[in-house]
Amino acid sequence: MCHPKAMGPDRGRRENNQRMKDTLLKVSDLRMWIGEGEDAVRAVDGVDLEIRPSETFALLGESGCGKSMTALSIMRLIPYGAQIKSGSVLLNGQDLMKLPEAGMRDVRGRRIAMIFQEPQTSLNPVLTIGDQIGETLRRHAGLKGQAEKTRVVELLDAVGIPEPGERYDEYPHQLSGGMKQRVMIAIALAGEPDLLIADEPTTALDVTIQAQVLELLRKLQKETGMAILLITHDLGVVAEMADDVAVMYAGQIVEQAARDVFFETPAHPYSQKLFESLPMVTKRDQQLAVIRGSVPQLTQEFPACRFEDRCDYAWTPCREVVPRWSNVSTAQRVRCHLYDARYKDTKPVSSIERAKPGRKVAKPISMNGPLLKVADLKVYFPIQKGIFKRTVGYVRAVDGVSLHIAAAKTLALVGESGSGKTTAGKGILQLIRPTAGSVVFNGEELTELKGQALRRRRADIQFIFQDPYASMNPRMMIADIVEEGMIAQRIGKNRKARQDRVDELLEQVGLSAEVKSRYAHEFSGGQRQRICIARALAVEPKLIICDEPTSALDVSVQAQILNLFKDLQDRFGLAYLFITHNLSVVEYLAHDVAVMYLGRIVEQGTVEEVLYNAQHPYTQALLSAVPVLDKETKREIIRLEGDMPSPANPPIGCHFHPRCPQVMAKCKDAYPPSASFSDSHSARCYLYTG
Repeated sequence: MCHPKAMGPDRGRRENNQRMKDTLLKVSDLRMWIGEGEDAVRAVDGVDLEIRPSETFALLGESGCGKSMTALSIMRLIPYGAQIKSGSVLLNGQDLMKLPEAGMRDVRGRRIAMIFQEPQTSLNPVLTIGDQIGETLRRHAGLKGQAEKTRVVELLDAVGIPEPGERYDEYPHQLSGGMKQRVMIAIALAGEPDLLIADEPTTALDVTIQAQVLELLRKLQKETGMAILLITHDLGVVAEMADDVAVMYAGQIVEQAARDVFFETPAHPYSQKLFESLPMVTKRDQQLAVIRGSVPQLTQEFPACRFEDRCDYAWTPCREVVPRWSNVSTAQRVRCHLYDARYKDTKPVSSIERAKPGRKVAKPISMNGPLLKVADLKVYFPIQKGIFKRTVGYVRAVDGVSLHIAAAKTLALVGESGSGKTTAGKGILQLIRPTAGSVVFNGEELTELKGQALRRRRADIQFIFQDPYASMNPRMMIADIVEEGMIAQRIGKNRKARQDRVDELLEQVGLSAEVKSRYAHEFSGGQRQRICIARALAVEPKLIICDEPTSALDVSVQAQILNLFKDLQDRFGLAYLFITHNLSVVEYLAHDVAVMYLGRIVEQGTVEEVLYNAQHPYTQALLSAVPVLDKETKREIIRLEGDMPSPANPPIGCHFHPRCPQVMAKCKDAYPPSASFSDSHSARCYLYTG
């Protein structure tokens, strides 16, 4: 690792900042509009915040609230057609809004650096890793030649990339998602900034990689004294990282507090709803609280509270008066009439209570025998080389998976990206023909079906994809998208009957029948996912394979979708194969869990057995890496070294042994047999097989 003293000539400047008691960054009344006139989008509408040296300030809120636009406005990287309408951004007392563009080029990368949400689209695919990091060094440190390369290798080493010298000449496509994010951090650190803006830096990462990235940011912050502006919608990440928290809604900050105060007593009704929307095991028999409606259009000037039409506590002042800041305590302030002394005698009595969870739902329907039984499923992809495309090996994406799902039950399939979860789901549905193994659905062997017989059976098993927009034809109206499956399966007497069924399905998933004449691009992410669910339900399936259906959704929209899944299961007896890496969703929704690593199931059992009595070292590492809201929770995060091996060349013996903290000599010889802990709980590990 790069020693702090090797971090460059600006170390003295940063140490001075650490000793300063003044604010590093002070943003006052920042307003950024996109467009002109009545149609202008008020993306950032009067934001105030302060960040001190060496501290982490978290900006929290739903998509569309203006978090990223606030960061881009601070950097003066606003979109085409946008303009800063007012406000000041003071960095160590210097107003960045008054600098010419040439002056801002000296600020960006050197004094303020930014990590963007998606490293794949942020890195240049035609430049090597060394060139992309070196660009910052040439611009801000004046390094060239061997000195530049040496510094790049130091930075790669500092962010924990193995064999940094070899990575210097590699391209982004040769790196994993976690490695790309580390490269983005290395680029940001190259200028040794006073402030690092991290925009959703872990959203697309597995929990194990997320834990590594967050630990890296904490370590580098401790070594260099830089401040961090962390933009996220993940409350667990905020709990792990932040010193101070600001909640943003509709272009404006509505609550600001010290982290511990915020997590103990969130004040604004919007903040409270975010917490109540979180899935967890204590809410398994309840519907999650949801925030009705959506973030309002920012093309309007708000004459009163922006959250009024979605708030459980709204009363007359909320509809007539713009709320002002009120101090709840010395460490917490909120923009809400509930805390305004002017209305203490008129506010609603129920306003001091938290919003209560939804109604209890009925217990799932129980049926005898498994609906789906998968035995030794294998999906191999040939590796072909040469002009004659000779097969020289195989990618063992799924390598002997066995599982079963009962009617009206949910099996969660969890694991890191690249473990084979999605390929297993597609193999079960025969979207990818298995290389070997058995898939028995309702007593019928699917691997033997072909043509029309297989198409008819697919009516009983449907697939909901991770990206709802990519899985819908942008040229088709919603009515046609939902009806398409009914036409293929010859369901419905005529078009009118099918259209009536479309109306019914849209109502079932919480959408108005009026939306059926619109197109996919006109909907939010949560609404698109509801349309995909309606499409799956159109053919009356018995099993739905859900591939990360909530991974890209805000916590409030996620709560709506999870409530819908539970409600549909209770009403229609649906079974789910739920592919995910979100273990809080597993806690809330699943009955059984299977943990997958490099194409194989390493542990499976009921939710209680796997999540609260995990036996396999890989499962234990996954669980330990999940961020927790309660800072009193004592746990040791198990760090997994390196990345998952390639399924084209899996390790001999236990596939997990190169990363396992409890590896033994026998683990390297042969794959371990199954060890049973109960009738439903088992793991493949030599720790339990002698």
